[in-house]
Amino acid sequence: MPRYRFTRLSLTLLLTLILALVLSGSLDRAGYEQTEAGFKRALLVFAVSRGLNGVISVAQGTEVAVEPAGIGVNFKPGEILDPVNDLVERFSWVMLASSAFFGIQQVLLDVMASRLFTLLTMAAAGVLLWTVLRPTRRLGTGRRNLCRLALLLLILRLSVSLIAIGGEQLYQGFLEPRFTESRQQLEQVASHIGEVNEELQPPSETSSGSLLEGAKRVYESAARAMDVEARMAAFRQAAADISEHVINMIVVFMVQTLLFPLFSLWLLLQLVKQVLRARLGWLEQQVAGH
Repeated sequence: MPRYRFTRLSLTLLLTLILALVLSGSLDRAGYEQTEAGFKRALLVFAVSRGLNGVISVAQGTEVAVEPAGIGVNFKPGEILDPVNDLVERFSWVMLASSAFFGIQQVLLDVMASRLFTLLTMAAAGVLLWTVLRPTRRLGTGRRNLCRLALLLLILRLSVSLIAIGGEQLYQGFLEPRFTESRQQLEQVASHIGEVNEELQPPSETSSGSLLEGAKRVYESAARAMDVEARMAAFRQAAADISEHVINMIVVFMVQTLLFPLFSLWLLLQLVKQVLRARLGWLEQQVAGH
């Protein structure tokens, strides 16, 4: 088979495949499903971050009173968590921004799947099929500009779905283990801090003023002081765990919702520039048999 016929057949099959994907909606559905999965993940982690922020705030506000040697001392063990509380607060903003990104992506997918863009895509594919199947020795200026516009429409129509699918594939291939581990650890840390908060609640006071009750309070105060030290150690470990896994989560969502889309948009911009600069001479030579 001559080269120009093979090229003409290949371009025709490619354009037909694009039309089939657009008209069937399979590409749009795949992009929407992938975006929905990311949106649900972002909302889930946002809820975890707010829950973590809540138990940390309770821990910071819990005041513990002990009476070593009869001298009353009040302090707040949860203040150890103050540095990570700022980190968790910023983390919740990152997750809110990630949720908004997936929401915007869903809106763009709806726009691309609308009847107007579907008709424009069909028209663009028709123009290119007409150029491929009815070749001329030289494309006129009007026909060349029409082909450029058709190519731009096809690129725009397919880009949003492809970016959504590519981002989710990147997550499943490289980011999912990190996400799963960090989410589980953050949920466990939040649960553990909540348990410590309950243990640090002051005991109920008794009205009896007997010597036995006084001795009992001294003993409980000493035991409580030792217990508070253990709880402070637990808070320190929780702070270390929170910092590690919050940063891991930020990395996961920054890669999927910022770095990958920016890289994809950069590639898309380079492709658009090439289309606008192209003189389409290669198309004239290939489909016309020169």
